[in-house]
This record gives sequence, C-alpha cells and structure tokens, in this order.
Amino acid sequence: MPFEPSPRAPGLPATDRRSREPSVARGDGFAGGCISLIVLLIEVPIAILLVLVLSMRGWGRVDEQTGAPPMDWIPILWLGGFTVGVLAVAVAFFCFAHPYAAAVQLVIAAMALLFTLTVWRHEQEHAHPSPLPTGAMFAPAQSPVTLPLAEMS
Repeated sequence: MPFEPSPRAPGLPATDRRSREPSVARGDGFAGGCISLIVLLIEVPIAILLVLVLSMRGWGRVDEQTGAPPMDWIPILWLGGFTVGVLAVAVAFFCFAHPYAAAVQLVIAAMALLFTLTVWRHEQEHAHPSPLPTGAMFAPAQSPVTLPLAEMS
C-alpha cells in the first residue's frame, strides 16, 4: 500500500483556525479612529460648556471682600471630574481593544489635567497672595563709606 501525503500542512489545529479567521479581540485603526472621532465630537461641546459656565460664575457679584478671598474649589472639581471622565473613557477603550482611540483619549486627559492644575495654581495664588513687602526693602541703599562732596575735590 503506497503512502500518500496529506494536502494539509502539519501544525496545531488551533493555530490553523486562528490564522484563517479574523480576530475580533483587537480593534483595527479605522474603527478606533472612528470611535475616537465620535467621542471627541461629544467631549468638545461638553468642554466648551464647562469653560463657559465656569468663566461666567463671578459676573454678578458686587460684594468685594477686603481680605484675601477663600479658595474657590468649584472650577477645580469640575475640571477634575471632566479629566476623570476622559480617563474612564480611555480605560474603556483599552478594555475593548481599541488602542488608537484610547491613546487619543489619554492625550486629551493629559491636556485636561494640565488645565486643571493651572486653574488650581491660579486659585491657590488668588486665595493666598504673597505678603506685601516691608518698608525696609524700599529704603534707599546706603554705602558703608560716605564721603562729603567737599573732600572729593
């Protein structure tokens, strides 16, 4: 009885099956880009609305305080919440295997975090101003050697 070779290449059955079927466990660049664009179009109006509301908060106040105002935590908390929301979307994209969309969300989260830290620093300086300089700093400088003008000639 003659031996006839099999037309199939040797290998594990799971390896052959995985190579023929497309993998759905990993998102491709086009799908990640489309999802990222959709989420970005949702996030931009939210960010614009957030900046608009926070910038118009103090317009109606007429009462002026004589001392340093207390630190205003509202803009910091709102911007921090927006940053955490963007980070949550980025983690969800990583879990659903869309690395390109997650990378875009991480860049947006980094910019939002930078903006949040900038607002925090501004509020910190506004609530805790540097002390006023003392009068000794403005005294005219005197040299240790004073010569009368008559002696110089």
